[in-house]
Amino acid sequence: MNKHLNELIELSKIDKAIDSYTPQLEAANKKVAKIEKKINAAQAELDTLNASIIENDARVKTFEEQLTMLNEQLASNAKKSKDITTEKEMKALSLEEDIAKEKMTFANEEIERLQNINATTTSLLDEASEKVKALTEEYTAMNEVVSVERAEIEQSKGELFVEREKSSRDLEQKVLAFYEKIRIWAGNTAVVPVKKQACYGCYMKLNDKTYSEVIKADEICNCPHCGRILYIESVTAEA
Repeated sequence: MNKHLNELIELSKIDKAIDSYTPQLEAANKKVAKIEKKINAAQAELDTLNASIIENDARVKTFEEQLTMLNEQLASNAKKSKDITTEKEMKALSLEEDIAKEKMTFANEEIERLQNINATTTSLLDEASEKVKALTEEYTAMNEVVSVERAEIEQSKGELFVEREKSSRDLEQKVLAFYEKIRIWAGNTAVVPVKKQACYGCYMKLNDKTYSEVIKADEICNCPHCGRILYIESVTAEA
């Protein structure tokens, strides 16, 4: 087999091995991202509950201020009643008191309702806080495991990169450039075997002349259909 072709086959195998770690890294990152997504959802729920409590507390405060004003109004009306001399004034004052009392009743009912809602929300808030805490602990534990996985993968990739660097240095630069040019669009299928007289990159059948040249392997042969570099696998490799 042509020396350069053999070197390209080996280089292609190294590149495939390096790229094979990409889905492993993605899978490891997905484990962490999945828990992180749950934490974000739980935190969003927690923030919504907190916002609801703050909003209801503000409304309670508004009603309490309203009650204070209404109590002052009733006290003022009580003083005014001593100076009333006509029935018309008495009716007007009585109407004001009735309206004030209705507003006070409504305000008290709203305060009670909002406080009950907040009591229930606080209970949900405790549950949401525990959920965030549990997920955060799970995230920390998973991140430690995944960090170890990443480190092992990066170490293996690093060793392969060293091997690739050595292979690239040994390869004639013109041949390497030719390979890299094909690899830009073909990726890890830049160098492919021929099986059953077909290119295993585009799966198109080769004519007899090209197939004969690939078998001889005296020179680097390209697929006439897709341009990939072709080779015949040894019997041992196929087995």
